[in-house]
Amino acid sequence: MTDHETASAAFRLETLAATLHGSLDDGLNACVECCDRHPATALALRWSSADGRRSQHTFGQLQDQAARFANLLHAHGIRPGDVVAGLLPRIPDLLATILGTWRAGAVYQPLFTAFGPRAIEARLTASHARLVVTDTANRPKLNDVKDPTILLTTDLPALLAAQPATFDPVLLRGDDPFLLMFTSGTTGPPKGVAVPLRALLGFGAYMRQAIGLEPGDRFWNIADPGWAYGLYYAVTGPLLLGQATTLHDGPFSAAGAYAVIQDWDITNLAGAPTAFRLMIAAGPEAAAPLRNQLRVVSSAGEPLNPEVIRWFAQHLGAPIHDHYGQTELGMVVCNHHALHHPIQPGSAGVAAPGWRVTVLDDADNELPPHQPGVLAVDIPASPLHWFTGYLGQPPIPPTQRYYRTGDTVEGEPGGGISFVGRADDIITSAGYRIGPFEVESALIEHPAVTEAAVVGKPDPERTEIVKAFVVLADGIEGTEALAQEIQQHVRTRLSAHAYPREVAFVPDLPKTPSGKLQRFLLRAQA
Repeated sequence: MTDHETASAAFRLETLAATLHGSLDDGLNACVECCDRHPATALALRWSSADGRRSQHTFGQLQDQAARFANLLHAHGIRPGDVVAGLLPRIPDLLATILGTWRAGAVYQPLFTAFGPRAIEARLTASHARLVVTDTANRPKLNDVKDPTILLTTDLPALLAAQPATFDPVLLRGDDPFLLMFTSGTTGPPKGVAVPLRALLGFGAYMRQAIGLEPGDRFWNIADPGWAYGLYYAVTGPLLLGQATTLHDGPFSAAGAYAVIQDWDITNLAGAPTAFRLMIAAGPEAAAPLRNQLRVVSSAGEPLNPEVIRWFAQHLGAPIHDHYGQTELGMVVCNHHALHHPIQPGSAGVAAPGWRVTVLDDADNELPPHQPGVLAVDIPASPLHWFTGYLGQPPIPPTQRYYRTGDTVEGEPGGGISFVGRADDIITSAGYRIGPFEVESALIEHPAVTEAAVVGKPDPERTEIVKAFVVLADGIEGTEALAQEIQQHVRTRLSAHAYPREVAFVPDLPKTPSGKLQRFLLRAQA
């Protein structure tokens, strides 16, 4: 294991660029980087479905399908720079679509299958997609979408069989886009993010250093490729390193997740805290057969509660580390599995090599440790930074020093970052500023609580009070006595000012399709 400080000091962009087959300046192709350059007989994909189907696919097979798909795109008039959207579940055709789009020099746009017609239409309108690939289950959502050509996966076998199995990959430059992402839009309309090919450098570094992906690993990232963490690190990242990824087509459940881990002998797992909390809710008995099978586990998407860390260590014998990033950045602050540095439960970690992050006040002054402020990327000091602005909006000025993430954090003396909450999630009560994360972490330490979320509720005396929305474990009744017990539990662990003065028992919490908490809905309800 390499020391984090040594890795950061030795970081050179040229060294990372040399790991690519192509050149950022003279030309490269994402399909070549993620497929062609790897041994044709090497395993690239393990696939299973909820109804028991299974298959395995080599890099050679994916290259064949990608070339045929690229020829099909060309026959439909798709040219380099055009946008091709995929409204597909986690099936092998998804990889053929992504890789074939890249091979043709086009830009791939993911569409999450849980989106409704309006969400899909808004994203397709903004992206000016020329073609959409979908299946029969999702096809009706496109009935009102007029411009793009629509290809159905039921037609793909015959269409691809009629195409040549060779297609010369279109070479692009490092600043040319190969992905078009949209932020979730939970607090406003979705914003488009063009991801350039040079982002591959950061994707690969994250897989090596933070995920700690090793040649002997069997890797599964639970995240759906309809979202950034899934597309960046369940598809692009592992294939870039020449290692097989795992896709499971089916709704998430704890039982299903444990079955996939066992059936495919998964040793390196990644996902979101929502999924891990559901696995915990299934109880120690469900985890017992897999104890010590998982070598490492990575968590992203929202802060990782310390209770999850303790549970995974106790019942699965697996270290689980928190990672932080955004659609606009990739992953930038991590507790790295393959780099040695202090790991503090509740900490998001330290800046990944190639990045410099800092904590700012409202006037862009850098703050010392233990003072809350906004997490920001120091752009000139971050060679892996690639975000230049949102689709249809003015680009970030080249003279701009910082990119402000909008997340409230505190710096730690050793250079780490502790997450406090989104800037608009901070609760101000009787003059105290209360971050929701620590209160929620204390709540789920209570044995009756499966999930919890806290918001500020307006109060004439205290400005706001902490209100908790709590999901209880199966078979437990939400009584007034239990509410008081939970309040005392948090008060004892935190402080008299940070405990929830109101507790509401709810069957579930509102979340985005990617599993992130929609705290603004709870604020409106409170």
